[in-house]
Amino acid sequence: MKKSLHVILFFIILFLARLAVHPHCEVPCGIYNDELRFTTITEHIQTIEKAMQEITKLSKESPQNMNQIVRWVMNKEKHAEDIQHIISQYFLTQRIKAPDSEDKRAAENYIQKLTLCHQILVYAMKAKQTTDLENVETLQAVAGQFKKIYFAK
Repeated sequence: MKKSLHVILFFIILFLARLAVHPHCEVPCGIYNDELRFTTITEHIQTIEKAMQEITKLSKESPQNMNQIVRWVMNKEKHAEDIQHIISQYFLTQRIKAPDSEDKRAAENYIQKLTLCHQILVYAMKAKQTTDLENVETLQAVAGQFKKIYFAK
């Protein structure tokens, strides 16, 4: 009996530890590719847009839709937070490197990247706070600008 209890506890701990593992860390392992991060950001933006549309539509209908509205709001906020996490934890802490102080062109490029990342973070926040599709359009546009500058040679 005691041994089976240990086995059960082992699997519970293993399961809980698995839940705590995140798909990316701050170790520069090089496993993940940048293009995939941009694809993921685009998918999050599309989900936020759909959530905003559904929230607006359901809000005009029956009060019985309140449960579904809450679920869409939570979904929208989660995807906005995921964008913020990718920008902060992947690009700002790992991929965008401070340039040599002598290289003016690299310094300008660095400032452009930081500015666009900041704008993405702000518009992701605004997307969490509202159902204004203009915030999603701006978020998509700024993410596109960031991608273009990020991959520019």
